[in-house]
Amino acid sequence: MAIELRPYQAEAKDAILQEWSEGRKRTLLVLPTGCGKTVVLAKVAEDQVDHGGRVLIMAHRGELLDQAADKVKQVTGIDCAYEKAGASSLGSWMPITVGSVQSLCQEKRLQQFPSDYYSSVIVDEAHHCLSDSYQRVLEHFSAANVLGVTATPDRGDMRNLGRFFDSRAYEYTMSQAIRDKYLCPVKAQMIPLKLDISDVGISNGDYSAGEVGTALEPYLRQIAHEIAENYADRKTVVFLPLIHISQTFCDLLNEMGIPAAEVNGNSADRADILRDFEAGRYSVLCNSMLLTEGWDCPAVDCIVILRPTKVRSLYQQMVGRGMRLYPGKEELILLDFLWMTERHDLCRPSSLISKDAEIAAKIDRQVMDAPYGVDIMDAEEQAEKDVLQEREQALARQLAEMRHRQRKLVDPLQYAMSIAAEDLTNYVPTFAWEMAPPSQKQLQFLEKRGIFAESVENMGKARLLIDRLIHRQDEGLSTPKQIRCLERYGFRQVGTWSFDQAGAMISRLAANNWHIPFGLNVSAYRP
Repeated sequence: MAIELRPYQAEAKDAILQEWSEGRKRTLLVLPTGCGKTVVLAKVAEDQVDHGGRVLIMAHRGELLDQAADKVKQVTGIDCAYEKAGASSLGSWMPITVGSVQSLCQEKRLQQFPSDYYSSVIVDEAHHCLSDSYQRVLEHFSAANVLGVTATPDRGDMRNLGRFFDSRAYEYTMSQAIRDKYLCPVKAQMIPLKLDISDVGISNGDYSAGEVGTALEPYLRQIAHEIAENYADRKTVVFLPLIHISQTFCDLLNEMGIPAAEVNGNSADRADILRDFEAGRYSVLCNSMLLTEGWDCPAVDCIVILRPTKVRSLYQQMVGRGMRLYPGKEELILLDFLWMTERHDLCRPSSLISKDAEIAAKIDRQVMDAPYGVDIMDAEEQAEKDVLQEREQALARQLAEMRHRQRKLVDPLQYAMSIAAEDLTNYVPTFAWEMAPPSQKQLQFLEKRGIFAESVENMGKARLLIDRLIHRQDEGLSTPKQIRCLERYGFRQVGTWSFDQAGAMISRLAANNWHIPFGLNVSAYRP
């Protein structure tokens, strides 16, 4: 039975194939945890097989390989060969291989494969692909199309990945997934417990697990008591920094009458414990960062992060363990703490949905101020309104200056603010091609459409502007020239008007000899 792709999954698949067809051989797919990335990978692999290609899906853990093979079989009906340990795909009739990077990167093994053996390589958890082992394999199959898949990365992640990948084919954000009801709502609850990590050092790009464990240990009993008192009816997963801290916390919960279990990389009975947790024998599952990838229990409705991190993708993976839909599950409770630190890159609930620093700060402030928690989507909506108002005030000052310039064209910043386009306002180029100067063709297009092209700094921003202009034209929305004309008269948010609404107002002004009609309050007017 064929699986019908969700709309965003179908769009993602088409976008990936489009990138490859246009010569961008190394592209990224950004999907949040729980949105069926493996389904998309399977359908992309199936397309390549249908066109006579051979596909390699790479991962770094055995469980991920098995899951990928099972999903490919379920979605496409195609069996996969394995390339790991004693199993080899060489000479296999199976056109799709799931391969362990640890095995494939071995020089003796890799050299057995012709460099054109695979036409496409798919890297699950793409943030790993910059490591030497992955690069060795990717360089060997240098002619292959490459797809990397990752959860929503932060800007730093994207800049790093931009060193290898040529483009981002498709991104579906966690906010969109929640709004579209493919992921469950998240209610962030602040536990008013001050945990001082101001002296914790950085190791391998993140807070030192050992030092975090030392700082956290004195508070474990108090945190366990909080969970026992207020969240005993929840199916909870707790992420902790070290195995012995995880075991201690598990013991404290059991001591308080909460059935809890602990799993780690050394647990011989790990599969049994996970099965028992899913079956309801335990209410709480403690782990020291073991369950960030490749494990799902949709019934989980409470996540406790006692392993602070500055890596946004890791934070989202932890929270993502509880965001899948499940019958009777109304929301995910995310417990946050007053982490005392002078660093500004600590991930907090806002890290799930906002890349804008101003909006994120306002979301986190709402979480801290709400005694019974706050839905992060509601918090984002309010934060966006507040920030938009502040930016509109700043824009009004900029517009006042721009009016004196008597330009007939619209400044790109003015245009982005007028249409409330956050991605344009905060755009930072990631890939090498995006950083190049705009092409003459792009500049001519923008100027023809009413944009002051000299203020467009790079090719990536030019492309984003052009895409937005075309999309708005297709949607029948106001043009830059209409926006420029009406905002000169003091009208607000003209970018949200339709083409016909803006045209009607311009005609009304013209009929009134280009004077504002008596009694019309331009700053408050909405069509």
